Amino acid sequence: MSMNIFGTKLQQGRHYMTLWPRRPELNSMFPENRVIKATEFALKIIPALAVLSVMVQFQFGEQHYWPSVMASVLFLLSLPLQGYYWLGQRADTRLPPSLANWYREINGKMNEQGGHRQLVARPRYEELADTLNAAFKQLDKSFLYE
Repeated sequence: MSMNIFGTKLQQGRHYMTLWPRRPELNSMFPENRVIKATEFALKIIPALAVLSVMVQFQFGEQHYWPSVMASVLFLLSLPLQGYYWLGQRADTRLPPSLANWYREINGKMNEQGGHRQLVARPRYEELADTLNAAFKQLDKSFLYE
């Protein structure tokens, strides 16, 4: 059961990673852009680094170092999973009151301009990401600073 929940969190993190608007204006307000960049970097670099670590150990290392090398490799391979898990947890976290009000204000502005956005009573970061994506397409950037 707990592995199923963990897998669901990882999938939710991957989805949230694609949903979050990667706009530089959001860098100072939310850590998502940094976590997403770190996770993408880890996905590109870590597998090669893990293989290189094993190959160097195989070629030049002594046999009694294998347990620590394998522990390091497993840790390296877990780094992208940690990023996905953090993003999954974040996506499922309810917004604090100030951000929930901001979410409602943005939705209100979008509805005034003709959009028909469904308002969620207790929004999570996933709904905020969806709303911000739509707002960047529909509104000018001034909605960020009002």
